[in-house]
Amino acid sequence: MEETYLWIIFAVIFFTLLLADLLIINRKDQVMGAKRAMKFVALYVAVALLFGILVTFELGEDYAASYYAAYVIELSMSVDNLFVFIVIFGIFMIPADKQHRVLYWGIMGAIFFRALFIIVGAELLANFRFMMYIFGAILVYTAYKTAFGDDDDDDDSQDSLAFKIAKHFRATDDMSSGKFFTIENGKRLATPFFLCLVVIEISDIMFAFDSIPAALSISTDIFIVYTSNIFAVMGLRSMYFVIKDAIGAMEYLKYGLGVILAFIGVKMLLSAANILEVDVTLSLIFIVVVLAITVIASLIHRKSDPGVDGE
Repeated sequence: MEETYLWIIFAVIFFTLLLADLLIINRKDQVMGAKRAMKFVALYVAVALLFGILVTFELGEDYAASYYAAYVIELSMSVDNLFVFIVIFGIFMIPADKQHRVLYWGIMGAIFFRALFIIVGAELLANFRFMMYIFGAILVYTAYKTAFGDDDDDDDSQDSLAFKIAKHFRATDDMSSGKFFTIENGKRLATPFFLCLVVIEISDIMFAFDSIPAALSISTDIFIVYTSNIFAVMGLRSMYFVIKDAIGAMEYLKYGLGVILAFIGVKMLLSAANILEVDVTLSLIFIVVVLAITVIASLIHRKSDPGVDGE
């Protein structure tokens, strides 16, 4: 009964933010400055934190700890993924004042696919315990790839599956219409905006294969996992314009994410083998501490490095 009530509250908040974003905040094509974007990031984070307080009162501290842990994990991984989106926009040469529109619909798609993946993942874990070993192994592998993967992989991004799929669309290079599709010589053709959207959407689906198992390692409650994921994803469009101006500042973020993913992967494997159950509150504390150390270390390095320009 409590979750039904909370689902309604979540839906009201979700659609309110969605309509405000579409009809008020970004009604016109424009470049969002970092300061303005930061205000909206703060708004989305505040809403997510307040919703967690509501979860605490209605469902209890354990559920709230799971909610916050899943939220922090998804937000952290999403910030890392935004760097890939910056590369994609550069490849398609999307004008800065049009990027927010592509991001908006990309996030809408992410919200839909995350619902699908969370439901399927939760059902698999509930009915097939061996899936915990598979998810745990995926997380440990992802941890290694995140921390020690080749940073030059982005140079080969045009050879990725997402770009290969995008090449199969009948398209034009003309972006003058500002729309996803245009008419040329009586034919309906996709514009670079749509191709960019396709690549971002497919890339996000691939990211979800890492982030969803991470969230499900914290809780298999669909309400907790989905709401925490969606609140994290909804603020990404504003977060993008903050990260875009601060690219390179979080140099050690990938190592922090690697440690976190390794921790929750091993935690899931130990739980599957009935060896050790790590309290979710301790997991949340560990995740927050690692991220804090990562951010502080990155900022100290940025200030001490003479090769980095000051703000």
